[in-house]
Amino acid sequence: MDRFHKTLPVCVRVVLLAGLLCLVAGACLITYRYYQRPTTLTVAVGSFDGEARQAASLVAGYLATTNSPIRLKIENAGNVLDAAKTFAAGKADLAVVRADVGDLTQARAVAVMAEGVVMIVAPPGSTITTIAKLRDHTVGVAAGEINHSVVEALKKEYDLGHANVTFKDIVPSDARRAMQAKEVAALIVVVPLTDKYLSLVKGLFREGANSAPVLIPIDSAGAITDAKGPYESFDIPKGTLRGSPAVPADDVTTLRVPYLLVANRHLDQQVVGELAKRVMAARRDLASVQPLIAGISTPVLDADAYISVHPGAAAFYNGTQQSFMDRWGNAIYLTPMVLGALASIFAAAWRFLGIRGNGKTQTTLEQLSALRERIRDLEDEAELRKIEDEIDTMLRARLAKSADGEEGGTEALALIAVAQRLDNLVHHRRVVLSTRTSGVG
Repeated sequence: MDRFHKTLPVCVRVVLLAGLLCLVAGACLITYRYYQRPTTLTVAVGSFDGEARQAASLVAGYLATTNSPIRLKIENAGNVLDAAKTFAAGKADLAVVRADVGDLTQARAVAVMAEGVVMIVAPPGSTITTIAKLRDHTVGVAAGEINHSVVEALKKEYDLGHANVTFKDIVPSDARRAMQAKEVAALIVVVPLTDKYLSLVKGLFREGANSAPVLIPIDSAGAITDAKGPYESFDIPKGTLRGSPAVPADDVTTLRVPYLLVANRHLDQQVVGELAKRVMAARRDLASVQPLIAGISTPVLDADAYISVHPGAAAFYNGTQQSFMDRWGNAIYLTPMVLGALASIFAAAWRFLGIRGNGKTQTTLEQLSALRERIRDLEDEAELRKIEDEIDTMLRARLAKSADGEEGGTEALALIAVAQRLDNLVHHRRVVLSTRTSGVG
């Protein structure tokens, strides 16, 4: 340190210290930015009319504009079945899926995005008012493969295979033509009960003032629900399709299936918990902009749910999310203790191995001791004065450190004793040289 003080001016030392502080501050800032950077998750979304993608894009935009630590990258998957396939293949972290469609073994629920209601619709004036009357008729299945699970549930409960009921897949855009051409006697659709989708259902038929579509009830919805599947019993409210006169004239029992935002079960719990929190905030702020967003709700939190809730989302809904100190408090508390213990162990091992550096005091003593031989061999008074100057310089440096508390008093006393001995040697050598000079004269 003395060497630095002697060779480096004060201004240079200030600049070096400021530079070091800037480097430390920069490293801290980079570390902070690294841990605070947003986490981007890919979400697979699909629907035949693009409505689901629009809703997901609104949520993604909301997260971006509110500086959320979670960001969404929308992956257009085509339809809800394709979204489930994309998710099952591991190509997306999240997906908006229907609970009864696709392979969802790796899926854990984050939020309910909407509720799809099963509607079995017959043309105005149809005599088919119950599922039993579908015998020997052809039933259209809108969206085809997507609704096959609904068909299988109905077949199993009502034994429609033995009733000679034929099911025919129909593209949604071709449903109106198939109904008007009487290719099918009824049509199965699964849609949320929003104005847009109810208008689509009513648009399948030529509706007059005194005629309206016939909604066929699923009276055994409760039995289907008891099978612990993805469905639940639901009553379509009176007047859903038309208010006056009311269509249907009374509540109609049917099935309902949720559209879920799901996350991979291995996704970090803290990330999913924050996502659930932000999605619920988006529902609150965007419900007036997009009707589908108004349908966002809490998933079933029961342990035996058909698609269980992700632990991170469950912690948010149950109010048990860990705070920063809950997660890192123990580490913050224990880290200094662990580092201190490691330092003590290292120091003890260093002493045990006998590896000890030569301190400055020890080096000074050796130098002073080495001066004895030089003093005995000197033949010049000038060299003796030079030796005295060296001794004085060493003593001043050591005594200054002793005064500052950097060295103990014992070491300083030892140095003084050695210096006194050397001073006696110098005096003796000077007497010898003086005697020789007098003899020669």
